[in-house]
Amino acid sequence: MSDSSTNRLIDIVLDDKSIGRATPDIEHERAVAIFDLVEENSFAPVGDAGEGPYRLSLSVAESRLVFEITRENGEPVVVHVLSLSPFKRVIKDYFMICESYYEAIRTASPSHIEAIDMGRRGLHNEGSQTLKDRLAGKVDVDFDTARRLFTLICVLHWRG
Repeated sequence: MSDSSTNRLIDIVLDDKSIGRATPDIEHERAVAIFDLVEENSFAPVGDAGEGPYRLSLSVAESRLVFEITRENGEPVVVHVLSLSPFKRVIKDYFMICESYYEAIRTASPSHIEAIDMGRRGLHNEGSQTLKDRLAGKVDVDFDTARRLFTLICVLHWRG
């Protein structure tokens, strides 16, 4: 991925029908992940002649994650559909620890918050690596891009 001006996302849209109700904390995570993704990412559909930048629409359909990738002008590039099964455990665990983290930042000591946050980051890394592995051969992404995409997948998967 040599050309960062073409091998990148310039827009991410989450399907409104796929998003469950979310807490303000989750909405904040979503907004930050989208902002961070647009600001800095490495994203290249495998086999595409590097004619990005790209737009990505994420949705969930029939327990599957749908990556709809288009060019900047809206021309379709590819649609990838991934099973959510490999993500279910880590997403469930991630949301449980996130709830503990958000509660802790309101009431717990700094050392307790730090311990919970270390666990949260570890689960986030695990989910990000799973996503990177599932996208292998389909879309080349760096780890930071996979982390931000995993955050968005959690938002789509979460049902309040």
